[in-house]
This record gives sequence, structure tokens and C-alpha cells, in this order.
Amino acid sequence: MTHPLLDLAPLTAGRFAAIERRVAALLATEHDVVITQGEALLPLEGCIRGAARPGSTALNVVTGPYGQTFGDWLRDCGAEVVDLEVPFHTAVTAAEIDRALIDHPEIDFVSLVHAEAATGNTNPVAGIGEVVRRHGALFMLDAVASVAAEPLLVDAWGVDLCVIGAQKAMGGPAGVSAVSVSPRAWERLAANPSAPRRSYLSLLDWKQRWIDAGRTALPHAPAQLEMLALDACLDRIETEGLATVMARHASAAAATRAGALALGGGLTPYVHEAPDAAPVATTLRAPEGVDASELVTRALDADPSLPLIAGGGALASTMIRVNHYGVAATREVVRSSLAALGTALGAYGITVDQEAADEAVLETW
Repeated sequence: MTHPLLDLAPLTAGRFAAIERRVAALLATEHDVVITQGEALLPLEGCIRGAARPGSTALNVVTGPYGQTFGDWLRDCGAEVVDLEVPFHTAVTAAEIDRALIDHPEIDFVSLVHAEAATGNTNPVAGIGEVVRRHGALFMLDAVASVAAEPLLVDAWGVDLCVIGAQKAMGGPAGVSAVSVSPRAWERLAANPSAPRRSYLSLLDWKQRWIDAGRTALPHAPAQLEMLALDACLDRIETEGLATVMARHASAAAATRAGALALGGGLTPYVHEAPDAAPVATTLRAPEGVDASELVTRALDADPSLPLIAGGGALASTMIRVNHYGVAATREVVRSSLAALGTALGAYGITVDQEAADEAVLETW
């Protein structure tokens, strides 16, 4: 018996290359795009291990947990690391980046997360890219959460290494990712004797065996289902229109924030200023005396499919995340999520205004 997900014709090199071109268009880049066969941590680590080396100095911007991970990798590669730590309830500014680069002119690499879904903030990449370019450093951007949710202009912003994943705003699988690589980045990787080679982390292997070879033969068997799912994601984004997809995410974020404030009960936005809030996830601070993990568990009792989770690690007791991305970036999901949180707060004896919250969502959307 045939099965549509199992009995598939082989994915050709031409089809693989065509999907790469579609990703490049999504990123507004003329740079090479490499689609990596794994979750986005694969190309993120590959970029850092390819670009960092003993004797190099990196500015690592920490606005959430992924920035912390990047710092660990950079140090493991022998680089000197200057951490620019920003409170998780806000965003870094271009002026702060500029000051760090002036104070440390030896910095030759900058790593930044565009949108931190884990903490709910987003950073102003356009202005930051201009500053980094002026100082001559190589610029790596984690755009896994931001791609398709907010503007992402790789070439115009001077991003040398831009990593994306399909599992958030694109509404696809976690098992495939991509990275755009500028000519400056290829030069740096090639000049680094410590860069991975003959390794699954090696971008240089992809360049040698795939790009420089004319993209005629894939270096290994592709993750076929994930590649087809990525292609389908691009179909869906192009059909809906990228501007419409981004507007839907912006509406979800604004409506969730407005609805949470109207709900009351001590539930407040974790990110203080709305312009610093990411369009993919709204983080909320639990009321005083209420454990966020317990509140989320109660909220999910009626509908476990809602995109609600508690914060990670040390934030588990205080932060609630409403993950309104991809297919969950809809008005009904936002309304249902806030209604579930309101019901859960009511179980603690906390007074909330469900009607006001629902009205705020409808008016803001």
C-alpha cells in the first residue's frame, strides 16, 4: 500500500536549489543561502564555530537565553567575548551597540537575536546593522523567531550571517533551517583554521560541495519531508502575502497586550514598552503570589491546544508566554488564550474583567 508521506520521489538537486532561491527572496538577499538539515541551532552553532577563533573578539548581545548560549559557544571557540546584557523586559539600542564598539575597537564579530520569543522582546536590527557596518565587524543575526513576523532585510541591514527556522511565524516544521552567508562571511570562514570542516556543522563543506560545484549534486540525502514542508510554508506565505502575514502577527501581539491589560487581575506585560515587544509571543508577568507554571496548567485544563506556556528556567514561576505565531496568530486564538487565563485567575479568587478583555482584543485587532 502506498503512503503519501513515505512513498515519495527523490528530492532533486534542482528542487532543493529552487527552495533555496525562495528562501533568499523571503530574506531580501542576494547572498548565498544554505538550507541546513536540522533545527536552527545547527546553523547557529555552525556560524559561530566558523567565524570565532582564538584571537578574535566578539560582542555578544544578550536579551534572552539564546544570547547566553551564543556567549558560551564563542568562549568555547577561544574568542574573547564582550557581553552586552540588556534587561529581558526591554530591547537593546543601536546607541548601546555603538558605545560597546567604541569602547572595544578590537571587536570583529557581533551576534544578536532579532526577536527573543522566550522573553518576548525584539531588537531594532536596521539601526544596529548600520552601526556594526560602520565599525567593520561581521554581523550574525538569529532571525528564527522574526522571519515572516516582522521586516527582515538582510542585505539592506548589512547582515552577514542570518539564520532562520521554519517552526515559528512561517508555520512549518522545526527540522529544517537556513542561513544566508555574505561574501565577507565566506572569506572569514575560509580564513579560520578552526572553522569546522568535514563536519555536519561546516558551512564551508556546503560551499565547496554544493555551491561552488554548481548545485548539481547534493552532498547528502536531504530531509525530504521537512524540505517539502518548507516549500509548502513558502507557498502559504506567498499566497497570503508576506505583508499580510506580518500584519497578522503584529495584530496578534497588539491585541494580546491590550487584552491582558484590560483583563486586569494583576496580569501585566513583561516587556514594558510596546515597541520593544516581539510580534511572535507576548510575555506576561503573573500576579503577585501566583505561580506562573500553575496558572498556565490551570488555563490549559479546558483546552490543552492553546499556545500558552510558562517562562523557561528562572522565569518559570513569574512569566507566562502567549505564543501567537504561525497558524496561532489569529484573533480567535488570542481571545481564547486570554479567556483561559482569566478563568484560571478566577480560580485563585482574583477578580478579572473578561468582557473588557474581549472588547479590547476586538477593538485592537
